[in-house]
Amino acid sequence: MTGLLQSLRNDKRAVSPAVSTTILTSAIIVMLLVTITFANNYLNARVAENEFSAMKQFMQTIGLQVDDVAWIPGRTQTLRYASKYGQVKVQTPALNYSFYSGDDLVVSFLVGALLFSMPVSAYSLGNNYFERIFPPSTSFLQNNVSAPLCSVFLVEKLPMLDGNYLRIVVTPIIRQLNSMINNVTFVRLYLPVLENGPNPQTSQTVTLAGRDLLRENITNTDSVNIQLDFPNGNGTGLTSDFFNFAKTSETINVTSNSVVEIYAASVTVSLGVYA
Repeated sequence: MTGLLQSLRNDKRAVSPAVSTTILTSAIIVMLLVTITFANNYLNARVAENEFSAMKQFMQTIGLQVDDVAWIPGRTQTLRYASKYGQVKVQTPALNYSFYSGDDLVVSFLVGALLFSMPVSAYSLGNNYFERIFPPSTSFLQNNVSAPLCSVFLVEKLPMLDGNYLRIVVTPIIRQLNSMINNVTFVRLYLPVLENGPNPQTSQTVTLAGRDLLRENITNTDSVNIQLDFPNGNGTGLTSDFFNFAKTSETINVTSNSVVEIYAASVTVSLGVYA
């Protein structure tokens, strides 16, 4: 043992203090860089998650504001949002609602949808993830005086032609109200028709403007059938699977002396415009 210790003391090949200090310093720098990278990625992920959560509330607010401006032509409402990773856009047309009396087509409306898209590289919930935010019902026909006029949901469906995104979608649906006046049943159907307005993209704002109001009456019928299809689904990926409604057809049975009134309100959606 004494000979081994003496041999180590005489070994001239040992690492010098300067070299060992350099190695330790380099190792510490590498660990610091790894730690900083991890912390930065973690922070960015949390920022993106918080932003997406805030945009869920923002898009739900837009859905509610559509009801406020749709039935008053000339009324406008501007909403602001702040986003580092995502962007709001209007997709028109996205849906086509067709109203039939029996087998006869009465009227149809091409309707746009509003989408907030965040790249999955910033935040992801997994491919084919779907969550209906409001209302919880999966039908595009809502029968209630307080029923919303827009469905809000989030979906991640990959791949799509415009890129890989997690999206929050606001899409118009139909409100049905029934009433009795002088022994006559009135069935009123309300649909907002979202249209694309000016989009200069100078700021992160969404301006809704009520434009025109159309009414169509249907009499002497025992049923009204509403068909929903997706005119640009193959080109945009906005298909039936994307919107995920329970059915694409709804039938409303009425008595022979009923009057069915269809109200369609044009609402322009302008991005980056303050009104």
